[in-house]
Amino acid sequence: MKVIFHPRFYEVYTSDPAAAPGRMEAIVKALEKDFEFIEPEPAAERDIQRVHGRHHIQSVKNDPLVYEIGLLAAGGAIRAGELAFEGQPSFGLIRPPGHHASPHSCWGFCYFNNIAIAIKKLLHEEKINRALILDFDLHYGDGTANTFSGNRSVTYFHPEGAHRQTFLDSIQQTLGSDKDYDIIAISAGFDRHDEDWGGLLKTEDYHTIGKWAREFSLENCQGRRFGVLEGGYNHSVLGRNVKSFLQGLMD
Repeated sequence: MKVIFHPRFYEVYTSDPAAAPGRMEAIVKALEKDFEFIEPEPAAERDIQRVHGRHHIQSVKNDPLVYEIGLLAAGGAIRAGELAFEGQPSFGLIRPPGHHASPHSCWGFCYFNNIAIAIKKLLHEEKINRALILDFDLHYGDGTANTFSGNRSVTYFHPEGAHRQTFLDSIQQTLGSDKDYDIIAISAGFDRHDEDWGGLLKTEDYHTIGKWAREFSLENCQGRRFGVLEGGYNHSVLGRNVKSFLQGLMD
């Protein structure tokens, strides 16, 4: 399992919770002894343009620091997707997050839609024909859904459920039904944890979700699977939650 990370992701580029100091440090501390870290290159603007319009890109450019870190985050997602296509499960430990970034707008601590950019590149290069995006963040990834609305090559799935078991059952049922995909990509948000904003899932549930995604990929996608970080804001539990998910996705 490769973890895609760059020291610049430690930089506090704005005042929102996703950019808070100590957030990435908590995850790196939990992962660094057990996983191989590799650094990404920034995404090229043509990669961003496959998802986002010119005016939106310019609006992000108006804050040079956010733009630089945003390109690096998108590049991290691209690298994770490329490694997954080559048969190496990977995780983009990146920020800013991306699933609230639509083609022409953004909100919710997001600027560029990292996972959409990675999938669009794989499709553009004809490496894949169909992708499943599982987004288990607390919040619906409207940006990802908007990006792929009407696109038969990509299915976006955001599980719902007010109860823990209902939520997990919805993931298991989806991963057990539709199998016509070349890769599974996961928007991994950890803010649904019972000690985070959502107050629902246990740490071991992330291992279970990772395991189900791994099994799905082995049965249907030649093992092609990757994830990217979205939400998760309680630094005291975030590292172990990410580690639990990656262990399930890898083992």
